[in-house]
Amino acid sequence: MNMLSATSRRAFLRAGGRFAVLAGLPLASLCALEPLRRPGRCRLKLSLAAYSFRDQFNAADPARRLTLPAFLDYCADHGCDGAELTSYYFPKDFGPDLPASLKRHAHLRGVDISGTAVGNNFALPDGPERDQQIAHVKTWVNHAAALGAPHLRVFAGDAKGLDKTAAKRQCIRALEECGEYAGTKGVWLGLENHGGIVAQVDDLLEIVTAVKSPWVGVNLDSGNFYSDADPYGEMARLAPYAVNVQLKVAISRPGRAKQPTDLDRFVQVLRDANYQGYVALEFEEANPQTEVPGWLERMKAAFAKV
Repeated sequence: MNMLSATSRRAFLRAGGRFAVLAGLPLASLCALEPLRRPGRCRLKLSLAAYSFRDQFNAADPARRLTLPAFLDYCADHGCDGAELTSYYFPKDFGPDLPASLKRHAHLRGVDISGTAVGNNFALPDGPERDQQIAHVKTWVNHAAALGAPHLRVFAGDAKGLDKTAAKRQCIRALEECGEYAGTKGVWLGLENHGGIVAQVDDLLEIVTAVKSPWVGVNLDSGNFYSDADPYGEMARLAPYAVNVQLKVAISRPGRAKQPTDLDRFVQVLRDANYQGYVALEFEEANPQTEVPGWLERMKAAFAKV
């Protein structure tokens, strides 16, 4: 993947940051990086997020509870190229044997572990709580590397004890620190459009383009848009920076009923950005046991047209 050299990238961002401070303008307006450059053609690979079966993973009855190996089997049996193993469904404390066994199981079933995901908040003032959040993300970078997963989804979070400008600055600093560490493990960090201080696409892009790390990009979630703008237009703004994509079957917008996702328009956005990588179905509606298989088939058909 051709990208700006680390030296020119750092110099450019330092200069942009200085001018932004002097002019009082948004950082992204002065130091926006070029989108990720991908030679060749758009390639979309099908994955499924474990979060789609959150109720089954959290079942009170152990006999009915879904396990991570069983989820990998489900992905293989339904023709997925990958499986996204959300951190929420791992035991609270586990050693190196679990990632190794899951990696082995996935390989034997012909499924990649396309990524994992954490819940975190980087929009915090300096102190023990922020340090803990950064340490948590770094721990999951280690787990992602052990799983053979190339991507870790992270959040920006909600501002706590800070105004929005300061919270964004803290998020940038945390992403730089975690991104530097993630790069040593060969793991991408994808910042999701997930509300909080990145509820608006402008804010998310301001943060991501300011981060001085070649290992930080966007985790594009098709369902999370919070402005009155056309959601597909907003997706198109994020797609050139996407290092992972999650498809929701409905789009949530403030003050409006959920709208079904137009799969053809969604795929066209990815095609126009020449995205190459995983698209994970993250199913949030009812009855995943009966509904997910049909959506996977629709996604396969749509991807085959690319």
